[in-house]
Amino acid sequence: MNILFGALIIIAVVFGLVTQNGAGLTQGVITGAEDSINLLLTMAGMLMLWSGIMEIAARGGVTKMIGKALAPILQRLFKNVNKNSKALEYISMNVSANLLGLGNAATPFGLSAMNQLHRLGGESDRATDDMVMFVVMNTASIQIFPTMIGSLRQAYSSTAPFEILPCVWISSATALAVGLIIAKSFCNIKQRSD
Repeated sequence: MNILFGALIIIAVVFGLVTQNGAGLTQGVITGAEDSINLLLTMAGMLMLWSGIMEIAARGGVTKMIGKALAPILQRLFKNVNKNSKALEYISMNVSANLLGLGNAATPFGLSAMNQLHRLGGESDRATDDMVMFVVMNTASIQIFPTMIGSLRQAYSSTAPFEILPCVWISSATALAVGLIIAKSFCNIKQRSD
């Protein structure tokens, strides 16, 4: 990726100079840098806010309650994980953060969940079915309230930043359903062949 981005920058500079549009190139660089800093600060603020809320929820026991509510569904997906294990708790915290559209806040919980699943799987070099299922579920996460997308749209002056909710619900639910069906099918095929 570094080579690709480096090449794009060099090509832009060369074309800016060849077309004698050095002033436009300079203005574009300055404007782009200013816009990226504003975007970074907006996203960092939202991420810190929601990460703090998730931490308060974890310390206050809210994530455990969410975990208990999600337990029947998660136990069907993760059959080798005990309902009282730390792995299921971290998985539920990850799912909770993803439901709120906080992929970055979900990452630490996801890493902890994967670590616990790795321990439960005997710390083998091979991914267990539960680990594969978790990666699929985390990657295709369903979002009820996409806070980061909404804050980005608001930062770019959208008059209705959350009007995309139905599209987000349909696309994320579809991606999750298809991913889980495919992962479960491959797990069943693997179990039959073993």
